Order: sequence, then structure tokens, then C-alpha cells
Amino acid sequence: QVQLVESGGGLVQPGGSLRLSCAASGIRFMSAMDWYRQAPGKQRELVGGITTGGTTNYADSVKGRFTISRDNAKNTMYLQMNSLKPEDTGVYFCHKIIGDYWGQGTQVTVSS
Repeated sequence: QVQLVESGGGLVQPGGSLRLSCAASGIRFMSAMDWYRQAPGKQRELVGGITTGGTTNYADSVKGRFTISRDNAKNTMYLQMNSLKPEDTGVYFCHKIIGDYWGQGTQVTVSS
């Protein structure tokens, strides 16, 4: 059974940083993955993704501030978030594209 577990969320001041992790279990290999987020009262939106080979893409709103990486040996994906803004607040989800698996999400709150 495939399971995705996010961690690393929390409360941070504007301009601060957080690193989210997404640990995958129940699979032999973690293929292409995405990060999504959902702000209160808004639709879930794509933050960015990473291919099997490590190629990344990002939403314009986070480009230059967020970095997605992966450790295939640990079946773990990361989201390094720098220069955080209040509008980055939301629940962050990891998503495995093949099979359409989702984690339970981790809350990120950017506030002074």
C-alpha cells in the first residue's frame, strides 16, 4: 500500500524558511512527484514538481524562492521554502503522479 507522509510544516515569520519532507512507503521507486498547496477558501494549486531524473518546474509565484529535490535512496522528496510570504500560507501536499497518490498534508503558516 502506497503511503505519502509530509512533515516539516509550522509557523514562520515573513522572510523565513521552512523545509518540508515527503516520505513515500510501499513503493520500490518514487517516480515523478509534485507539491501542491491549498490556502483557506481557495482551490488546491500546483507549487511545482520533479521528474524521475531530477528536472524541476515551479509555479511563477514561488520561482526563485522554493526548491524541490529528492533522495531516491530514501524515497523522500523535499521542498525548501525561502523568503516566505504570508500568501504562502496553506496546507502543503505531496502527490505521486503515477497512481495519483496524495499525502495528508502539512500546515504552513507565514505570519508575524
